[in-house]
Amino acid sequence: MSGPKVHEAEHEITVAAPAKAVTQLLVEVENWPWLFPPSVHVQRVEQDGEHERIRIWATANGAAKTWTSRRRIVPAEGRIEFRQEVSSPPVAAMGGAWIVEAEGEESCRVRLLHDYRAVDDDPAALEWIAAAVDRNSRAELDALKRNAEAATGGSSPVFSFEDSRRIAGRAQDVFDFVNEADRWPQRLPHVARVCLEDEDGLQLLEMDTHAPDGSVHTTTSVRVCLAPHRIHYKQIQVPALMSLHTGEWRFEEDGDGVLATSRHTVAVDESRVAEVLGADATLEDARAVVRKALGTNSLSTLAHAKAHVEGGGS
Repeated sequence: MSGPKVHEAEHEITVAAPAKAVTQLLVEVENWPWLFPPSVHVQRVEQDGEHERIRIWATANGAAKTWTSRRRIVPAEGRIEFRQEVSSPPVAAMGGAWIVEAEGEESCRVRLLHDYRAVDDDPAALEWIAAAVDRNSRAELDALKRNAEAATGGSSPVFSFEDSRRIAGRAQDVFDFVNEADRWPQRLPHVARVCLEDEDGLQLLEMDTHAPDGSVHTTTSVRVCLAPHRIHYKQIQVPALMSLHTGEWRFEEDGDGVLATSRHTVAVDESRVAEVLGADATLEDARAVVRKALGTNSLSTLAHAKAHVEGGGS
């Protein structure tokens, strides 16, 4: 008896950037959370020559998923092959390739190939997978084009910053405070409401926060909680002024306690600057507003974590 049927899909886009530069963006998986909308966190697990093993946390049709893939990277051919080692249901198996083909010195064609099988060949599962592959492929190719062309032109809207506080305590205790987001409305004054789903450290977090002007903003994030030292997250519903917001909480323990750091990587939505901040506002004005708002909330969270941990809170 034959196994589940293999289905195939192909998507492509033309990018006004050198093929080598585009291939490098695809090789550097640590940048995928800001490069690709579905990607939340990517971790390189093993590497041996042109072969590597990576773990990916991402969204698919609005659901948070994680899987492990093996990749074969041949930069000289502009080819990166991938195959899921451990797939996440309803996917039974998934693989494919990125193929970057030069079209002159400053342009290339990028093809994204997929082949997949569904658990038990279930028709509903196949429909779900096909929709996820199509949505994610289009989103990834559009984002690759946008970011590669912006980087080539020196006008990337993405920027990063971080804030830190030293806390007398253990990394696990500080991690727990940030991990337990369902308790934030009682612990953090800028948080009005939280809805948290948690499955083995892969979280879906919906939150209402108070802005300095008194308004309330709703955000939705996927969080990857790797106790006791890291929490990575990506907002899949962002405030009007941002088109991208990814972040990381780091808890580094040493002899003097814990250095707790909040890092943000953000892209301002340039098309909304005038609408949100006024006709005379510039991109730099928008970046300053975003930096202040996110930094203020992060520092508030770290201050309350410090008080909680050092006060022996429960």
